[in-house]
Amino acid sequence: MGLKFRPVDSSFYELFAQSARHIVVGAGLLAEMLADGADREAVASRMRDAEHAADETTHAIIKQVNQTFVTPFDREDIYNLASGLDDIMDMMDEAVDLILLYEPSVLPSELSNQVEVIQRCAELTADAMPRLKSMADLSEYWIEINRLENQGDKSFRRILASLFSGKYQPMDVLKLKDIVTSLEGAIDAFEKIANTVEQIAVKES
Repeated sequence: MGLKFRPVDSSFYELFAQSARHIVVGAGLLAEMLADGADREAVASRMRDAEHAADETTHAIIKQVNQTFVTPFDREDIYNLASGLDDIMDMMDEAVDLILLYEPSVLPSELSNQVEVIQRCAELTADAMPRLKSMADLSEYWIEINRLENQGDKSFRRILASLFSGKYQPMDVLKLKDIVTSLEGAIDAFEKIANTVEQIAVKES
């Protein structure tokens, strides 16, 4: 196998770590949004700020790619990683916005299971991003994300079954289904990031 040249510039790794930290903040705000007595207007406003900050980081990554002759790994993988992290934040922002706009009369307690999965995925992703520089000890990360995604899928199906059980008003069913689907989308997006990291690690091994 030929030698791989890696540039000294570490700004890509720092930007990916920064992007993941925005996601941790977003996951925390998502949990706040579901809390009893939450000031949803205030939480949603903070989420918009966090999403804007995350967008700025994504733009910085893309700009850095366009200005760098030798990137630390394939440009396509960098784009996929940047856009994937952005997708996670967008899905969490969507869920928060839907809760604010729809004003559901009830939020099933099972939603907290989804949010707990999201928070754990966010923590794992934030922990993994700095390790892209060395590609060390990343397999446990993508294995655990995959396990959590499976757990989230099961929780998603149970919530849907509960929504269609007849114990909710039809309008609430429609509102909650949209919210739950956004949460599921965020979890799926975490798995896509983990898959991208695995692909990068294989290429760089």
